[in-house]
Amino acid sequence: MIKHVTTKELPADQRPYDKCILYGPETLTGRELLAAILQTGSAGLNSLETADLILQACEKKGGLCGLYRMTIRELTQLPGIGEKKAARLLCIGELSRRMAASQAPKTRKFLSPADIADFYMERLRQQDKECVWCLMLDTKNGFIGERMISMGTVNASLLSPREIFHTALAQGAVSIALVHNHPSGDPTPSREDLSITKKIREAGELLGITLLDHIVIGDGCYYSIEERA
Repeated sequence: MIKHVTTKELPADQRPYDKCILYGPETLTGRELLAAILQTGSAGLNSLETADLILQACEKKGGLCGLYRMTIRELTQLPGIGEKKAARLLCIGELSRRMAASQAPKTRKFLSPADIADFYMERLRQQDKECVWCLMLDTKNGFIGERMISMGTVNASLLSPREIFHTALAQGAVSIALVHNHPSGDPTPSREDLSITKKIREAGELLGITLLDHIVIGDGCYYSIEERA
C-alpha cells in the first residue's frame, strides 16, 4: 500500500509555502503557487495534488485564466475545496485581474472598436450573466477609468443613464464607450441594446460627453453598434 505523503512531510525546498519564503514567489510553478495559497489539502490529497485538480478544471475553461470564470459551486465540487478555499481562490484571481487592469491602460489608447473589444474580451466572453462596463476616455481616447455599471440576469441587464454619466462626469471623461457581454455567445444586439444606446448617446450630447461606441462581446467575437450604424 502506497503511503500518503502530506505537504508537511516533503523536504522544505519542495513545500510551496516554505519554498516561497526561502527563494521568492517567482521560483514557484503555477501548481506550487496554488498549493501555497491553499496551504492544506484534504484526506488523501496534499495541497499540490489538490492544486493539480484545480488546474485540470481550469484547463476546461481555457487554461490558468479559467480560474477567473470558475464559480464557488464549481470549485467546491473538487475534492479538498470548501467554500473558504474557493472564496480565497476567486479573490486571488480577481485581485490579480484588477492589478493587471490598473497597470496596462494608463497610457493605452482606444482608437477603434477592436481596441475596446480586445481589452474586454477575455474578461467577459464566458461570464454567465450580462455585465455592463463603462470605459471613460480623455480628449485623445486615452484611458481615464472604467466602472461596472450593472450585472444583470442571464439575458438582460439594467442600465441607468444617470449612473453612467454621473460616473463619467466625476472622472472628467470627454467620451465614453459601453461594453457588455451576451452569455449566449452571440454578440448580435437586441432591440433593447439598440434602444438604450440611442438614449445614452442623446443624453451624452446634452452633457457634452460623446458615446463613442457600444460594444457587445460574444464568445471570441464582438459587435460594434456604432460601426454597424
